[in-house]
Amino acid sequence: MTRPSIRWVLEKGVEGERLSLEEGIRLWEEADLVELGRAADSVRRRLHPDNLGTFVVDRNINYTNACVADCSFCAFYRRPGHPEAYRVPLEEILRRVGELEAIGGTQVLLQGGLDPSLPLSYYEELCRAIKGRYPGIHLHSFSAPEIDTMAQVSGRDYRQVFEALKSAGLDSMPGGGAEILVERVRQAVSPKKLSAAGWFAVHRAAHETGLRTTCTMTYGMVETAAERVEHLVRLRQLQDETGGFRAFIPWSFQRGHTVLEAPPAGGMEYLRIIALSRLVLDNVPNIQAGWVTEGPKLAQLALSFGANDFGGILIDEVVVGATGMVYRVDRQEALRLIQGAGRIPAQRNTQYEILKVQDDAERDLSADPVAAERH
Repeated sequence: MTRPSIRWVLEKGVEGERLSLEEGIRLWEEADLVELGRAADSVRRRLHPDNLGTFVVDRNINYTNACVADCSFCAFYRRPGHPEAYRVPLEEILRRVGELEAIGGTQVLLQGGLDPSLPLSYYEELCRAIKGRYPGIHLHSFSAPEIDTMAQVSGRDYRQVFEALKSAGLDSMPGGGAEILVERVRQAVSPKKLSAAGWFAVHRAAHETGLRTTCTMTYGMVETAAERVEHLVRLRQLQDETGGFRAFIPWSFQRGHTVLEAPPAGGMEYLRIIALSRLVLDNVPNIQAGWVTEGPKLAQLALSFGANDFGGILIDEVVVGATGMVYRVDRQEALRLIQGAGRIPAQRNTQYEILKVQDDAERDLSADPVAAERH
């Protein structure tokens, strides 16, 4: 029996029909990049006909770099007790959140190393203090490996950990720690971190307790093309079960100052990942471009390859920066890049609700419930 043509597979994806693992692998290996991007952009326009390019004003706060995972791809961590290991004081964390709120930011991502000396109460107190002083800030915080560590230290299961954190003020969880969700790869690059099954178990528990999350991929390590597509298909399967993922964010492995040796992934590879994810992840509404690792120009181009979101306008970022890869994009630069991609810039919150649309005259939708309802 003759296999369907690549054009037929692309048209299937454009029409919203589900692509199989094998079809996804074929698109990765055989599809012309421009045609793949065109198909992904068609899906993006169908799902997001308003032609907005969204972004969120946020801040990453890395409360500690002490970590026992020893991941070969990480340049950020230090072993507990190392002279360069640190823990940021609570008042300093609160000061940084205050700076974010002062410029109209809405989202804080708390993220740190896996430090077994920190009790669950530390994280509860951290959330409670931030919410007590800044109740309007959305805590989009911690990662599956951090939740797993909290569970081990406290003797509670994942759902119990989430219930405690929710009561303290946690609003949602990012998708960090996914890397490649295939066990062969995880054993090769981060054998001490929770398994692929564990990552899915944490996110399932989050969704079951009413917390929405994002999902991610770090590619360009030791994985094969087929394993990248398998990663996407497994995310799609959990989304079928729970509907709890708001967005997907891929980024390439940055090798500076890390133990892992791997050739750098190129820009064309990133665009192929963005486009393929839009076609395979038919049940995840938002695909985010990643300027933090890929740079602003490539992130801008990703908006024409299936991405609808430009990500966060971070005040500061140190995890990727520890590899020596440092880009900076402020709000005005983000507006310029999004407009340059032919899109209408719009500030959103973590729930992807539109707060401000930048058009001929910037409109604040939070003050206009009729306009907000339209978006």
